Amino acid sequence: MKKSILYSIIIILINSNLAFTQENADKKSDTASIEKTKTGWTFGLLPAVAFDSDLGFKYGGLINFYNFGDGSTYPDYLQSIYLEISRTTKGSGVNQLFFDSEHLFKNKKIRVTADLSYLTEQALDFYGFNGAEVKFNPAFQEDGNTSYISRMYYRHARKMLRFYTDFQAYIIPEKLRWLGGLAFYNFNISTVDINKLNKGKDAADMLPDTKSLYDKYVEWGLIGADEADGGHNQFIKAGLIWDTRDIEANPGKGIWTEALLMTAPSFLGNNENAFTKLAFTHRQYFTLIKKRLTFVYRLGYQGTIQGTAPFYLQTLLISSYSPSVITEGLGGAKSLRGIMRNRVVGDDIVFGNFEFRWKFIRAVLGGQNVYLALNPFVDIGRVIAPIEVDKGLVAPGEIYANYFTANDEKFHFTYGCGLHIALNENFVLALNYGFAADKQDGDRGLYIGTNWLF
Repeated sequence: MKKSILYSIIIILINSNLAFTQENADKKSDTASIEKTKTGWTFGLLPAVAFDSDLGFKYGGLINFYNFGDGSTYPDYLQSIYLEISRTTKGSGVNQLFFDSEHLFKNKKIRVTADLSYLTEQALDFYGFNGAEVKFNPAFQEDGNTSYISRMYYRHARKMLRFYTDFQAYIIPEKLRWLGGLAFYNFNISTVDINKLNKGKDAADMLPDTKSLYDKYVEWGLIGADEADGGHNQFIKAGLIWDTRDIEANPGKGIWTEALLMTAPSFLGNNENAFTKLAFTHRQYFTLIKKRLTFVYRLGYQGTIQGTAPFYLQTLLISSYSPSVITEGLGGAKSLRGIMRNRVVGDDIVFGNFEFRWKFIRAVLGGQNVYLALNPFVDIGRVIAPIEVDKGLVAPGEIYANYFTANDEKFHFTYGCGLHIALNENFVLALNYGFAADKQDGDRGLYIGTNWLF
């Protein structure tokens, strides 16, 4: 990235904070700068701008408010309010309001996290189930290739309404917490609206009106009729969390380990969609050079321990806290960076992320604490319990090898590096660029968003 672009981003971040920030000098210092303790309200503001030839121009923005109070908790905040509204000219969109606070109640330290989101996807990735057992044919989506079917062949549409509220409180002060929460999800799943995406295109650039892989899975019965168009689920969430991190935004030391149950019981109206998932995630942080270099890793397991989860919920990753708009995989920005989004989907999955975080610039600019960091990484994951697929349902006359391989599932690897620009520790612009080790998992991926992966 050119220096002028970096400077422009930093200036936008700094200017967006000046009007709402009170400042107190802190006596703490390191070799790079004298850090300032932040007080009062501050915010980070970024435009959301992108372009995709099929999905159109993305426009909108996001803003994150933080309240540091008298500064005694800095770099941890008292309250955080995140709002994002963005659209594309072809109909996809993000509408999210997210709230997080551990200081709502005067005499009790109870953390409250709440989210209300409406997310629309005109072209969500769909490659089938069970990772290496299903075939990915890049030629099917390469316009101009003799085997070309459609750029939307490995896609379907999704609209998701989500609301949840989680509560956390300490059992052992500053170490062990319980979590309890309620959540509601409603999914509307359909084939890609080709007519909408073709609107305004020249004839040579139009998408063909043909069946996608999702359409075929529905037609063959590999995706059941009762879940093909989505549905709604009401969840109860419960778990235990061991957390000894020094700070939350980007820890230098400590452990963050959690075991969570997320259940959609029949008595809440889930009926045939009743099921329970267990998620176990361990994260650990090591300081190698104080305030400069850390090594961090995350190991995770998620599986269905009761009932049968509908296909549209198999990609969602369960966590006690996630500021991301949506966390799903395996594959994509929040799990296996460099692998196509949702390429590795199964009933039970395991995954790991390993990275160094090097803050090569630390400074105070315009009264704001700023750092720039690089993070070389390696990601790994696989399915360990497959989704049941009756391959005998594939329609007669279809070429079996176009859909399934003779391979057993295996570990999927990625590697790459990222750049993070942080303002007052908490507002972090993240750019990650990853490569898939196997071409069956894709080629590479560029991800621009906010916050560290974990």
